[in-house]
Amino acid sequence: MSNAWNQTRQMKILAAGPMMTPGYSWWRSQRVNDNIPVLNQETTRSLEEHLRVMPSELEIFKQDLEKRNLELGKKIEQLEEEKMQLGLDVDIQKLEADKLRKRKNKAEKDLDSLKTDYEKLCLSIRTAGLEKNGANQWERKFQGTRARKDTLKRNLSESQKEKTGLRARIIELENLLHQYCSRNFVIELRASLSKIEELKGKVEELEEALQSCELRVKFFEKNNEHWQEQLHRSQGQIRERDYIIGEAVTQVREVADHLQTLAV
Repeated sequence: MSNAWNQTRQMKILAAGPMMTPGYSWWRSQRVNDNIPVLNQETTRSLEEHLRVMPSELEIFKQDLEKRNLELGKKIEQLEEEKMQLGLDVDIQKLEADKLRKRKNKAEKDLDSLKTDYEKLCLSIRTAGLEKNGANQWERKFQGTRARKDTLKRNLSESQKEKTGLRARIIELENLLHQYCSRNFVIELRASLSKIEELKGKVEELEEALQSCELRVKFFEKNNEHWQEQLHRSQGQIRERDYIIGEAVTQVREVADHLQTLAV
């Protein structure tokens, strides 16, 4: 046992090569007097930050493109709603124009009816002569004609107001059309533009019809003044005739009384 340390032993030795990583080599080179350097808190990052996957430029561009597509889709939907509203407004204006045209036709019919009544009235004056009953009937017809004239004036005034409102609405629609043209919607709004042009043409036709109605009303007012003069003249002639008839009746009575006195 005491001689055991003097015995020769065989031992296998494994040669180890360099196993240091580049990171370890850098850390080892940073030692100062075998002291480990303190880590900088500003440059250190957490494990989650190291493991976080940073998005690529393609993914960022894809997300931005999707966001822009959503915004563009919303704008397109809004513009389509505005275009639909514009179409509804044009249809409403078309209905109002049709309504105004019907009123214009009614006014023309009323004028034709007044003209017919005027002709009948002139014929009745010629046939009635200077009779008082005929003059009274003529006066009643004249009053009815004057009432129709006032009604026609009111209808013309209402038509002018509606025409003014329609013109303002057309101007507003034209402004909307210009806005849509600036947004590259020229092709889609050509139909609306043609409708606006049709409305303009109808408004011009209505203006011409209204001017014609006004001329007819002026002509009718002049004829009314002529009728009033004829009425006063007829009434004066009737009063003169009544006076002559009264004088004749008085003279006949005096002659009859004289004859009765002679007979007695």
